[in-house]
Parts: sequence; structure tokens; C-alpha cells
Amino acid sequence: MILCLSVGGVLFVPGAFASQELSYKGPRGQKELLPDDKNINTPVQPAKILSEGYVYDPTGKTDPFKSFIAEQESIEEKKKRKPKTYLETLDLSQLDLIAIIVSQKGNWAMVRDSKGIGHVIRKGTPIGLNEGVVYEIKEQELIVREKHKDFRTGKIKDKDTAKKLRTMK
Repeated sequence: MILCLSVGGVLFVPGAFASQELSYKGPRGQKELLPDDKNINTPVQPAKILSEGYVYDPTGKTDPFKSFIAEQESIEEKKKRKPKTYLETLDLSQLDLIAIIVSQKGNWAMVRDSKGIGHVIRKGTPIGLNEGVVYEIKEQELIVREKHKDFRTGKIKDKDTAKKLRTMK
């Protein structure tokens, strides 16, 4: 007598597939047998073939495992210098350019801080948090040159920031 089990329209007969062996073949192309041990079925990974002509040279490239944020913070803490003037304690975004005087003796500018206090500056005046200096005063704008660190090279570079004079309409 044969016992049949039917679940959801699929008929299961015990022992119907007993003559077939089930074997796991694994992902194709990933494993091969050891050359000396053909009788022992020991799967191994195929050897990686490296190009003999290529050698990796990391000079001039950034280290992907090195935190540039921690390095920046440590340099800033070491290099912190005390500001000599009030304008060196302010960020450039806190200052508004409100007037420019162009003369033969030299150009002058007036900036207003967030408190509403005006400060007269000229070329060479230290200003800003990043060791900024007034680089140039033109008829309609003020250019401040600050020092910034380039994270790719690690060198300190100059960055020019322009403050434009607002026109009254």
C-alpha cells in the first residue's frame, strides 16, 4: 500500500525521489579541486592572478582611513593665537560693508558688526577668525585674504573673500 500526501495541489509520494542523489554544486566558476588530490573532493578558491607589472604607490594620495576632521581640530588647537583686535574675534559673515572712501592717499572702508558698531579699516588691517588681512579695497568691494588648510594636500593656502557694498535703491 502506498501512502500519498497532497498539499495545495502538489502530490508527495515518499521514496519517489530516493534513487536520485542530491548534491550541491555551489556557485559556478568560484571553486575548483586541488590538482594533486583528485580523489578527495576538497573545494578551494582559485588563485588570484596578479599583474606583475603593477605596483601601488600611495604617495600623493589621501589615506582613506585617516580622519581629516580630527587632524584639522588638532592643528587648530595647537595654532590658536590670541586675537589682538576686536575685528579678529569676528567671522567675516558677521560683518557688513557699509561705506568705502577712495582717495589718492589710500582707500578706506567701514564695516559694521552684528552689534551695529562701525569699524574703519584700510589695506593690511587684520580681520576675521582665520588670520585674515584686508588685501584690497575697490570702489564697490572689499577683499579679505584668509588662510585655509587644503585637506587633500595638507598645505595652508590663501582664500580671498569679497564683501560687496550694498547699493541703496
